Amino acid sequence: MPLTKERITNICDITLENLTKTPEGRLVLTCIQCGTCAGTCPYGDYMDYPPRRIIALLRLGELEEVFKSESLLNCVACYSCMAQCPRGIALTEVLLPLMKEEMFVKLSDVPAELQTALQNTLRYGNPQGISPRKRADWVKTAGVPVRILPTDPKPTDVLWFVECYTSFHPRGQDNSRAVAKLFHALGVDFAILGNDEYCAGECARLVGETGLFDTLRQRNMNLFRKYKFNQIVTGGAHAYDAFKYLYPCHGFNYPLDHTTTFFAKKLNELKPKLTKKLNYVATYHDSCCLGRHNGIYDDPRDLLRAIPGIKITEMYHNKITSQCCGGGGGGMWLDTYYKAKNMERLSEKRIKEAVATGADVLVVSCPYEISRFEDALKVMGYENKMIVRDIVELLAESLGEN
Repeated sequence: MPLTKERITNICDITLENLTKTPEGRLVLTCIQCGTCAGTCPYGDYMDYPPRRIIALLRLGELEEVFKSESLLNCVACYSCMAQCPRGIALTEVLLPLMKEEMFVKLSDVPAELQTALQNTLRYGNPQGISPRKRADWVKTAGVPVRILPTDPKPTDVLWFVECYTSFHPRGQDNSRAVAKLFHALGVDFAILGNDEYCAGECARLVGETGLFDTLRQRNMNLFRKYKFNQIVTGGAHAYDAFKYLYPCHGFNYPLDHTTTFFAKKLNELKPKLTKKLNYVATYHDSCCLGRHNGIYDDPRDLLRAIPGIKITEMYHNKITSQCCGGGGGGMWLDTYYKAKNMERLSEKRIKEAVATGADVLVVSCPYEISRFEDALKVMGYENKMIVRDIVELLAESLGEN
């Protein structure tokens, strides 16, 4: 269960030093050592210190051995342990980030792929290391007008926070073009931050780089305060989480939607515009952030059912039991590290289940998952059996407009 609004206001001041003196810390100490957290963790077999053991050592005052281990790099922040915890302990939201922060400070050898991504994010505002002056280049191919606030700063209804993969990655840009097309079809007054936008920073925090997260959060908050808008919409599932759970500690109080929930709220207006029949059998992958963490299960499926011709088939693990793609909590930049330890890529494990449904489209709602699942399909030789599409891409395709 995610933190309530009241509990969110309390996490800003929680540190490792005062943890057990806070309401969240006292809840941590109620752990009954059932082992559910370790059993439900997708990489639990490789984790020397699952949450249960960390809490046991916390009680004994012997956490130092946890910080000397790389074990917590195996946590991909999938929220499985937290969702299944019978005590409702905020494991992924509070305990594990605090442990990772201390571990990261003492880590003698940061995996190269992760280190590069974090350095790029600090220097360029994105993990790809691409010049920030190119962040809005995709707008030239959008096919519809996209207003950029730094060049046209008048008030807007929707501030669309595009995020990094949907700005720079070629397949992510397909997502952005689709969202722009849908906004126009619905007559939404929207604008973007363009080249001034920075990564929201959620994965940096959840891998232990709290200082980098704070830098990115401050930069984005300064931008938000610079313009007038009524709400923020983002297609980034991790950005959505950052804005909902982490930024409010620092003054973020704007109405917020993920593109999935935004378009679901406008389904009565959108459905009559979905005139092109798409003869796809689709299976939907529940994002850890949107699904397990925020309980957003019905909205994406409602959108899919609104598309003429779409048939939905569910994977065995779906909704709260959905398997993680392996990209969260820094996992996006640890594939090489995991491979060196002979750990199965979670994206490939999930693809096996998706292909087994007989579907020809794997539908996602997180930009990380496009590249991860497309790569897994190629590696496993399934690229001719299934394609990956973000739900907004299918909605835009169904509009039937050139």
